[in-house]
Formats: sequence, C-alpha cells, structure tokens
Amino acid sequence: MKLSQIAVVSVMAAVCCAGLRGYQRVADFGFGNDDSPTNIKAEFYWSRLAYAPNLQGVSSFGYWRSYAWSRDYPKADRQFLIAMHRLTRIDGRPTEQVVTLDSDDIFNYPWIYAVQVQMWSFTDKEAKRLREYLLKGGFLMVDDFHGTEDWENFMNGMRQVLPDYPVEDLQSGDEIFHTLYDVDNKIQIPGEHWVRTRRTYEKDGYQPKWRAIRDDKGRIIVAICHNMHLGDAWEWADDPNYPEEFASMAFRAGLDYIIYGMTH
Repeated sequence: MKLSQIAVVSVMAAVCCAGLRGYQRVADFGFGNDDSPTNIKAEFYWSRLAYAPNLQGVSSFGYWRSYAWSRDYPKADRQFLIAMHRLTRIDGRPTEQVVTLDSDDIFNYPWIYAVQVQMWSFTDKEAKRLREYLLKGGFLMVDDFHGTEDWENFMNGMRQVLPDYPVEDLQSGDEIFHTLYDVDNKIQIPGEHWVRTRRTYEKDGYQPKWRAIRDDKGRIIVAICHNMHLGDAWEWADDPNYPEEFASMAFRAGLDYIIYGMTH
C-alpha cells in the first residue's frame, strides 16, 4: 500500500521537533559518530562514505574540500532516519555511521550514501573493494554534485570502480521509483541556496539527472542524483523557508532507494 504525501508532511513536522546531538572529530577523516549505540543489531544501517579527496588545484578552500564527504553530516542523515522509522517498518539502527574503503567492514552494511562525489578519489585497492562491494549486492547512492565539470570528475572515479558498466538515465516507470512511493514527477531538488537565490540549479546543472548503473543482472547498484541535493532537503526540512515540495520529494525518493536496495 502506497503512503500519502500527508504522511511525509507529518514526518517533516516531527523532524522540526527532533533534537540532534553534536559530533566529534576523528583522526582519519574529520568527523565521526558521537555516543551512538554502535552495538545495536539491526537489519539496516545508514552508512555514509568517507573518502580521501582529490585536492589537485585546491587553493584556500582546501580544508573544506578535505572533508567534502561530510557535507550536511550528521543532521541530514539523522533527519532522514527519523522519516524512515516513522514511515516504514524497517528495523534500522537509530543513528548513522561513517564507513571507509580501507577495511572489509564495509561488507557488513548493505547501503552507502556519498556526497560531493566530484571530489572523491580512490587507490586501486579502494576501487577494487568498492567494486566487490557493489557486485556482491551492495547499493551506493551519490548526491550533491552539479554541472558538467563535476560530472566528469565523478566519472573519473566511477570508471576506476566499474569501468565496464554504463550509466543510464532512469525512466519514470523504473521499479526503483515505485517500491514504497510512486515517484513519477521527478522535480529538481535544490540545496538550501534556494532560500537566498530562488534557483534550483548550481553551476551549469540546469536539469535534474536521475541516473543509475546496473549490474549484469539488471539490478541497480549505483543510484545517481546529479544536479540535485537531496541531503540538503533532508537537512533543511525543519526550516520554514525551505519548500515542503522539495523536502517531501527528497524523503520519498530516498525511501524508495532504500527499499529497492534491500529487496533487489
């Protein structure tokens, strides 16, 4: 049974009232979980990918770019988890975690979210581990990168991971958009800059690109949200100046992706 938009709006109201704890730095990548109950067993773990950035040509913004993977973290992640627990029966751990590609521990978790992927870079060993993760049944969602240059930088890393797997544009009838919600009118979901500029796009990313990479059996293993920023929509869902239309679409799309990743 499909859930109504009213349910999503009620969750957004709950998100507005939810308090979030702070976060602390860790040595390797800059951020980490606080006092999260990491020993809780669950069927789903929200995992955010921490990666070493490609800093070639970086100037005064080098420090920020060094932690590009952590944009909107942890608030976006936790507000999404609030929605997931209220709108589904998924037995998920209540807080997020950070995962890296330098350990086989990644194979313990079925789903990974990554942002600012125009900045990512991989060693050969890391690329191989991510490829194995995806081809063994893992699911990767990438978000928050915009325009032509970002796309090419993202694909430089993706070709290293999955060199023989093409990218395709998803259609409205694709199953991934109909696992929990029917998401047919896929609008462009902007970041919080919309509040200041009323622009839905960044750089030259004028059109939303809902794309994917499939494995040899046709299963989507990488869901690509290009020219959009779903993470910001989750994070700013509690801001009355950020439109409900964008936030509710972002929650619905994210939940569809999770249900797809867990059932395919």
